[in-house]
Amino acid sequence: MIIRICQKIFCMPFSLLPNYDITPFTTFGVPTYAEYAFPIASETDLHTLVSHAHDMPPEWFILGGGSNILFSRPIRGLTLLVDIRGIEHLHEDTREVVLRVGAGESWDPFVSYCVTNGYGGVENLSLIYGSVGATPIQNIGAYGTEVSEVIEYVETVDLQTGEDVTFSREDCRFGYRTSIFKSPAYRRYFITHVVYRLSKNPQVNTSYRSLQTALATKDISSPTIADVRRTVIELRQSKLPDPAQVGNAGSFFQNVHVSQAFFAELQKTFPDIPSFSITRDIIKVPAAWLIEYCGWKGYREGDAGVWPYQPLVMVNYGKAGGQDILDLSERVRTSVWNTFGLWLEREVTVY
Repeated sequence: MIIRICQKIFCMPFSLLPNYDITPFTTFGVPTYAEYAFPIASETDLHTLVSHAHDMPPEWFILGGGSNILFSRPIRGLTLLVDIRGIEHLHEDTREVVLRVGAGESWDPFVSYCVTNGYGGVENLSLIYGSVGATPIQNIGAYGTEVSEVIEYVETVDLQTGEDVTFSREDCRFGYRTSIFKSPAYRRYFITHVVYRLSKNPQVNTSYRSLQTALATKDISSPTIADVRRTVIELRQSKLPDPAQVGNAGSFFQNVHVSQAFFAELQKTFPDIPSFSITRDIIKVPAAWLIEYCGWKGYREGDAGVWPYQPLVMVNYGKAGGQDILDLSERVRTSVWNTFGLWLEREVTVY
């Protein structure tokens, strides 16, 4: 059930930032400007903005950590920069803790905070770049864990009405790398806080094969959440480039889910194709393997490229434009389609 709490609209003077360089706010590092920008540090800022909506540009865009987006053109209208901070303890007992976290907090430092304090549930999601507010939108996942498993509810402000709206976990309609917030009708909701329920007596999740192998290599048979975090960081660093050094947004494409019958047909032509069972009839096919099989791993054209250690990652080696990266990514997925009859869905949002 969606809970609506009507709020008084506060009227305050403010000014927009014209022709604002948002390149530093994105991990791809492609030069991008917003027609107008406005930092949001509190719900009051949003209420003020909505109360002056008649004076605002008609198009609004919300930008958090910029870690899951590729800009191929300047941003029209008004860009809202998410800068709501803070970690608040709503509840704590011997078994669990409930944390209310500002949408503008960086995700990995929050994971570090949780692991340092013995709060389990997010350690497998270590070293994912971006902001807390983006985690429910994408339903981020890694190494056998999805963030939806620990989200209690999401607090938002409706940019059309100015109302505060809280979405329960069920309201969020989480799926594989998706949620209700990715649908056009719900992009009007500005996420202000995310509330997580974490365990103080955590059962670590080591179901993911590469994580199991890495822990076994270290002779860690009973891992702690700190062991899992360290190992996940090492695994990610071995495959993924640091955005501070090579522009990227992590995995550019989603893994592919197919029926058991379709996969059986694929195996006839490609007997070495890897797979993972999701349900009795649904098979996950690693997109990285498909891309590498088609010969794209390590490919570079100018400063746009496919990362040589993880072909799921499109990269900017320095001066690539967003359109350069987008064009190359389209050639990659067209190649996969022509070879396997599988269409790669983007994990990254393209503007």
